[in-house]
Amino acid sequence: MPNEIEIEFKNLLEQEEFENLLASFQIQEQNFITQENYYFDTPDFQLKEKNCALRIRCKQGNFELTLKQPHTVGLLETNQPIDAACAHKIIEDSQIPLGEVREQLNKLQVNINKIQCFGSLQTKRAEIPYHEGILVFDSSYYLHQQDFEIEYEVNQYDIGQKYFFQLLKEFNIPKRTTDNKIQRFYKEKLRQKKH
Repeated sequence: MPNEIEIEFKNLLEQEEFENLLASFQIQEQNFITQENYYFDTPDFQLKEKNCALRIRCKQGNFELTLKQPHTVGLLETNQPIDAACAHKIIEDSQIPLGEVREQLNKLQVNINKIQCFGSLQTKRAEIPYHEGILVFDSSYYLHQQDFEIEYEVNQYDIGQKYFFQLLKEFNIPKRTTDNKIQRFYKEKLRQKKH
C-alpha cells in the first residue's frame, strides 16, 4: 500500500543517554542496520514551505521514494519502491518517475522540474518491539554532524504517548523538542551556508 499514516514520538539524546539505553535494552552493534536518506526540495524550498519532505531511502540494497505530508494525526507517507538505477537518476538528474509520489507532488503544485538533491543523512538504526509499538534507536551522521535519537512508532497516539513519556521518565531523560531528521538536516545546511 503506497499511503500510510506515520505516528511516532521522538526525542534527541545525549551520547551518554543513548549508550545507557542501548545497555539497558541489550542492543549490540550487530543489531544495527545502516540506511541512507537522500533529501530533495526546490531551491526556494517549496516542499519545506508546505511542511512536506521528499526523500529516497536506501536500506539493505532496497530503494524507496517517500513523500511525507502533514496529516490530522502524524504524517501521511506516500511510498514508492524504486530500483537502484531509478534512485541514482533521481539523485543525479532530479528526474521524479511516474507514480504515486509524482501524483502527490502535482497535487501540491510543486514544480517537479526544480526539485534537486540537497544531500544525504546516514543512520545506524536498531529496532525492538516495545509494548504496542516499535522502539527505534538512531545514530545519524550528516554534514559533519552526529546526533542520537530515540523514536517510538505506534498505531495509536494516546497509547504511544503514554509509553514514550514513561520511558523518558524511567531513564531520567528530559523531554526535548525534536525536529525530524530532514528538518535537522536543513537547519544544519542553512547554518553552514551562513558561515
